[in-house]
Amino acid sequence: MGRVTASLDDLPLRDDLRGLTPYGAPQAPLPIALNVNENTHPVPDAVASDILDDIAVALRDVNRYPDREFTALREGFAEYLGHGLEAKQIWAGNGSNEVLQHILQAFAGPGRTAFSFAPTYSMYPLLAQGTGGTWVSAPREPDYTITVEDAVAQVKHADPDVILLCAPNNPTGTPLGLDVVEAVYDAARGIVVVDEAYQEFAPKDAPSALTLLEGRPRLAISRTMSKAFAFAGARVGYLAADPAFIDALRLVRLPYHLSALTQAAAVAALRNSSTMLRMVDEIVEQRDRITATLEALDYLPHESWSNFVLFGGVADPKRTWQELYDRGVLIRDVGIPGHLRVTAGTEGETTAFLEALASIESGA
Repeated sequence: MGRVTASLDDLPLRDDLRGLTPYGAPQAPLPIALNVNENTHPVPDAVASDILDDIAVALRDVNRYPDREFTALREGFAEYLGHGLEAKQIWAGNGSNEVLQHILQAFAGPGRTAFSFAPTYSMYPLLAQGTGGTWVSAPREPDYTITVEDAVAQVKHADPDVILLCAPNNPTGTPLGLDVVEAVYDAARGIVVVDEAYQEFAPKDAPSALTLLEGRPRLAISRTMSKAFAFAGARVGYLAADPAFIDALRLVRLPYHLSALTQAAAVAALRNSSTMLRMVDEIVEQRDRITATLEALDYLPHESWSNFVLFGGVADPKRTWQELYDRGVLIRDVGIPGHLRVTAGTEGETTAFLEALASIESGA
């Protein structure tokens, strides 16, 4: 039988999805991969063994559906986050993207709008459009910060159903003051989500938006285990919010959406959080080293409270990206003119990136 090949144009795709492109960070088998903000440190051996023990126990009952309410995991997240949180205030999913998708399914969707300040995380518009909603954005200041006055004015003008605030922001690393979060919440009629995927890399005295949860039932704080916990491949994201907010997410989640093996792995990782997070200080050290060296090379790195650095002053980003690629180093062209972004890796990976970049400048 002959093979038939069709294109998207030949299929009855939703009209609002036509012309879109899927999320697609480059993947390549290069020795130094610093392009998707992964934690490049492996899970410590002792912790990996503990996780494997818990997975082995869970595997014995894998013929049965998992705990639909992932009770032990929610208790673990509540204890980890602190701030007096209880398990009933916690939600989780297969990565923070699924958690954000649940929010948009419940509170956005057809006839509704999702909003943020651009540039920001590239999945936000894809998630909004994928759930049938309309995506709206407003510009940041030239240094990628957001002022209270502008935030309030833009939110009132857009009047969105869901507001996504990335703090620290991806792809810029820019911190976000809690005064902006409070002002946006007060100005909005809809849901406000603070995406703190990189919060563990912020200064230790930097307050989390978790401190604002009490008395704000339309506020949610999203986190992930992908970054600080080096758990990107496990796909575990979570959030804290009012219990009523959590009830709304139950309406749209798939049955038993977190596997027993995922739950077991995440609970074990949280039990070892003090060990898992020791690598954060080293990553921050490498991030700051990248910033200092980029300045010495006459680039323009932006302030970052994350595990990556966005830097400007790149005359030809595509050429520089390609020359780094040819030297075995993969970083990210995020589409901001004159800029590239690099993840802070191990000391060796950071050295390889900085030496490769310096060799481009010297013509070596």
